[in-house]
Amino acid sequence: MEKRKLEKLGVETSLLGFGCMRFPMTEEGKIDEPEAERMLDRAISAGVNYIDTAYPYHGGESEPFVGRALKKYDRDSFYLATKLPCWKVEAREDVEKIFREQLERLQTDYIDFYLMHALDRKSFRKMVEMGCVEVLEALKAKGEIRYLGFSFHDDYEAFEEILNFRDWDFCQIQLNYMDTESQAGMKGYRLTEEKNVPLIIMEPVKGGSLAVFAEDITEKFRALDPQASVASYALRWVGSLPNVKVILSGMSTMGQVEDNLKTFGDFRALSSKEEETVDEIVALIRSRVQNGCTGCGYCMPCPAGVDIPGNFRAWNTYHMYQNYNMVKGSWERGLGEAKQARNCVKCGKCESVCPQKLCIRDDLAKVQEDLDKKEFII
Repeated sequence: MEKRKLEKLGVETSLLGFGCMRFPMTEEGKIDEPEAERMLDRAISAGVNYIDTAYPYHGGESEPFVGRALKKYDRDSFYLATKLPCWKVEAREDVEKIFREQLERLQTDYIDFYLMHALDRKSFRKMVEMGCVEVLEALKAKGEIRYLGFSFHDDYEAFEEILNFRDWDFCQIQLNYMDTESQAGMKGYRLTEEKNVPLIIMEPVKGGSLAVFAEDITEKFRALDPQASVASYALRWVGSLPNVKVILSGMSTMGQVEDNLKTFGDFRALSSKEEETVDEIVALIRSRVQNGCTGCGYCMPCPAGVDIPGNFRAWNTYHMYQNYNMVKGSWERGLGEAKQARNCVKCGKCESVCPQKLCIRDDLAKVQEDLDKKEFII
């Protein structure tokens, strides 16, 4: 397993981090705990030592499950990351109250990597004004938080403001070969190098969008190595950046676990030829993708019952593949009329919390129009 040294912190982490946001689910919509635990065990046995969860994942069930699943391991054999849900903090006192609840959920006395979750300019300034950063620093001084950082969703200027606020132990940003100019982007990456802030990467495969493509794109990857998965190139692209210390992957199947272990077990940075091919593919994809939804789910639940990420996933896939048959099942049966964009009442609740700052209401109208047309049928 590829390991990376965080010289600033004096620790070494696996480059692959297990993201606990997309565990396999039962028909009842709960975490399939036996299978999810089997996946965690497999990853840990192969050398993965960075486990990342958060307060809201799986409707609040991720932290308790992770706490139970990891109880059989020596606490000092892995690094546990979780996050403060800043949107739930209404007063300074809430910070420690929520933190204590998380320790109980996770059945631990301390958190290795603790993040202020999904910061943007507005939420960060609110946290600063309430004195919440000082509370977190006090918890760190007591040893209950080992390393303090933040995860980020906003523009570069907001990222620069937050990163320069204090000497952070680490930070977490969204980065992949399609998002080099979105949010913090590569400009933000270079700033972390300059400031000596170790970097954790989320959405390296852009919510799965960089794992499966139309045949024309897939053939370009196959020509490089017929044995390598398409997703592996996205992971290797991020891992080729030296200040990237952990790449989070939200794995939903054992197949995804095994493919990631193959990629990171014998990790290779991209060659110049592979980089050129990725650049060509980026240009082609950007000409097809309709919006930048990552499927994070922060917009949910929708008051009108619209599955917003599901609609955008179908819409983007439809245009990327230019084939209605690729989304026919998910659109007609998976979503059905009850969850389709047609039910949007344009209340705007979704747009107020979208980390990508998407024009969700306008885009939903386009989704319904395009998929009703069924222009691309192969």
